[in-house]
Amino acid sequence: MKSNPNSHSTINTANSIQGGRLIFVLYLLLVTCVSGCGPSATQTEAADKTDGAVAKLSPTRAIESIKTLCAIGPRFSGSVGMVKQQELLEKKFTELGGKIIWQPFTVRSPLDGQPVEMKNLIVQYFPERTKRVLIAAHYDTRPFPDRDPTNPRGIFVGANDGASGVALLIELAHLLNHASKNAPDSIAVGVDLVLFDGEELVYQEGRDDYFLGSIFFAREYLASPPGYTYNAGVLVDMIGDADLSLYYEENSLKYAINVTKELWKIAAELKLKEFKPKLLHAVRDDHLPLNEIAKIPTCDIIDLDYNDRIKKRLNYWHTTQDTPDKCSGDSIVKVASVVWVWIQRQKP
Repeated sequence: MKSNPNSHSTINTANSIQGGRLIFVLYLLLVTCVSGCGPSATQTEAADKTDGAVAKLSPTRAIESIKTLCAIGPRFSGSVGMVKQQELLEKKFTELGGKIIWQPFTVRSPLDGQPVEMKNLIVQYFPERTKRVLIAAHYDTRPFPDRDPTNPRGIFVGANDGASGVALLIELAHLLNHASKNAPDSIAVGVDLVLFDGEELVYQEGRDDYFLGSIFFAREYLASPPGYTYNAGVLVDMIGDADLSLYYEENSLKYAINVTKELWKIAAELKLKEFKPKLLHAVRDDHLPLNEIAKIPTCDIIDLDYNDRIKKRLNYWHTTQDTPDKCSGDSIVKVASVVWVWIQRQKP
């Protein structure tokens, strides 16, 4: 794992750290996707009986989102690929009924000091509501696969570390669009889907800064209050791993214990064994600025054991092997199912 204190890092521990009403009229037909009994689990659905329409979380669509993003190529901050991704996502989230807010800012390139133009993307549902929650991910990729054992300056497309979080937010946007049109009272708070730029514009470990977008977002929220407040947040990162294992994260328990335990409790209700109620690691990620600067209690749902380092296989993290074939739409939908129920249970 990254050793830099400004990066993702893990500290192994052995501590163990568990439904409410569903406000939305829905069926969570998790079938084998929820029970984990088979690979054909593709039908997690949320249905609104009022008009017969069905909004679905789709594993097939989720993996296609990853493939589409990775086909762009590298999408590190300030790159041509990032601009293409921004154009694609603005179109996609607009089609899905979201209110688009771009949050631009400029940083200095760690390579030559030249300005790098960045933009956080905020997609709002129920924008008139003053009590809100945020669901966040980063959408930039690392410039190079610096942990690759044979090609550390090769092509890095970030299927899991970058695209999987975006795919999850797209899946939630389908449900939020449906709810906003057909059952606006089914969700009691406003929901912001937030994509952070500059999570890892890192060319040299130990020298370059992480979390540029989330730091900017948190400082702006504190310095220039937007007229609404975030009750809580959920950050998702590297949740597309086909061999998904999600443990309690130490900083999430420190700053957002209620949010964290509620999410894992929901997972237990949905019989999702991938969520393991044990403390495994401490992670430095985009949730730290949200917790420490903006004071928004935010949990990080993250799987750092990409291909399972415990079994001593090659970890695909920050290597050329982080490609769509290593990811699973089922994994994304399982996490999205938990976050969706959590959203529905929020009170203003």
